[in-house]
Amino acid sequence: MLGFKVFAPGGTVYSATKFAIRAISDGLRVEAGDGIRVASIEPGIVDSELKHNTTGAAKDMVMGFYQQAIPAESVARAIAYAIEQPADVDISEIVVRSTGQPL
Repeated sequence: MLGFKVFAPGGTVYSATKFAIRAISDGLRVEAGDGIRVASIEPGIVDSELKHNTTGAAKDMVMGFYQQAIPAESVARAIAYAIEQPADVDISEIVVRSTGQPL
């Protein structure tokens, strides 16, 4: 989700890397030509080990984010959907996030 909205303060550089991934994916779609599909799966907050590895002042903020997390299996299903399409179908972009997570 940080490829759509800058997380600031504190996440500007991280957000920039997500914006860059979107630009690279768009470029690859153009440069790869026919027969090569590029799918960008863009998850929101996903339940992960990060919440257990955060300490200090950031821990409360991170734990607050994870109240809206989706399970990793939800992202896996989105990936499977994209790659299971017929060869003539290109799923360019999928955004997967909790229904409660604001954009």
